[in-house]
Amino acid sequence: MTLLELITREAARLKKAGVSFGHGTANAFDEAAWLVLWSLGMDLDSLEDHAKQEMSAEAEAKAGELITRRIESRLPAAYITREAWLQNVPFYVDERVIVPRSFIAELLVDGEGQGTLDAWLSDRTQRVLDLCTGNGSLAVIAALAFPEITVDACDISEDALAVARLNVERHKLGKRITLSQSDLLDSVSGTYDLIVCNPPYVNSRSMAKLPAEYQHEPVLALAGGDDGMDLVRRIVSEAAARLTDIGVLVLEIGNERPHFESAFRRLEVAWLETSAGDNAVLLVTREALVRWARKPEYRA
Repeated sequence: MTLLELITREAARLKKAGVSFGHGTANAFDEAAWLVLWSLGMDLDSLEDHAKQEMSAEAEAKAGELITRRIESRLPAAYITREAWLQNVPFYVDERVIVPRSFIAELLVDGEGQGTLDAWLSDRTQRVLDLCTGNGSLAVIAALAFPEITVDACDISEDALAVARLNVERHKLGKRITLSQSDLLDSVSGTYDLIVCNPPYVNSRSMAKLPAEYQHEPVLALAGGDDGMDLVRRIVSEAAARLTDIGVLVLEIGNERPHFESAFRRLEVAWLETSAGDNAVLLVTREALVRWARKPEYRA
């Protein structure tokens, strides 16, 4: 059996078992390729070069055992391998944090080294805040994309911050990224030219229907209350005080655009295009936040 045949066989097992994807892969074949290659100690981009390589019985058994673990435990593959990638940047992950998958990463940097957010930033952009940093992935990607900036990254969870420290150290960014504990903006000081935030926003109905894989992730990092907007309301209400005159807030709200628009009537935002479409991430300027705050009748 060749490597490609082995991956194809294990992909069929994943599909038949009905596992859910979305933690780094979107389908059974990609998930099987990730786990099979990892189990054999092969580079994850080596399939094309080794597709026709004959596998030993031992290799087949080793890969099969790992796929069996994935099926029976319903653990996301990233928790099994202790690694995930965002915009081709590797990150350590474990059950203390959600698996990084923020679409904001695409906006910070694309495959050619630039991102959509470049158009909203200027040569005055110096300070960036990654709010609800989780494993620190957006802070790291921002620091890598913009070598001239400094980044503060905060989270309410000490467990998450411990993982973020590992990733800041891994990418040797300790001099440019400062980690701290904060309940949203409560313990944040100073002002920022850019705030990026992928907060907990899953509404209660969706939380009750999450596949088993997502139930391994910290509820604290997912649940956003009845309409998903509990934490978003706080962020939108408080962000203007933490933005400079040129500052912008970039906020991810996943599938919750209808709930967002209901909660923040007439707040002027720009919906940004990502691989998920133009409903998942929004940008709002400090000026727009200030104007909205002056109109109490617009608030939910």
